[in-house]
Amino acid sequence: MSLTDPISDTLINIKNHEIASKKECTFKPASKLISEILKILMKKGFIEKYELIDDGRDGMIKVKLNGKINQCRTIKPRYAVKKNEYEKYEKRFLPSKDIGIIIVSTPQGVMTHNEAKKKEIGGRLIAFVY
Repeated sequence: MSLTDPISDTLINIKNHEIASKKECTFKPASKLISEILKILMKKGFIEKYELIDDGRDGMIKVKLNGKINQCRTIKPRYAVKKNEYEKYEKRFLPSKDIGIIIVSTPQGVMTHNEAKKKEIGGRLIAFVY
């Protein structure tokens, strides 16, 4: 497993376990950014729950899946997006309006593109899920 992009590795791992109809998956390393992304996925109902496991080294994350993810990928390069440009990226990464989310890193923390639009702040695109 390559550790050049832990976020990408995490999302690919989740997607592969979803395809195989598994109920849960574990992966390492754990990071604050990955756990923020998983918190958003849990809040939006894409995963059931996740838990951080301290193994004394990098840490592990255990995710309980519920079979609701069709696609989840990281967005590379991490495009900088202004507060009025989200629609352009919605058309590029999501299948249709109001289906799926784009996860954005903003100065106010990690959030969905819809929350960032409401708060009228820009940021960097991290991933999309639908």
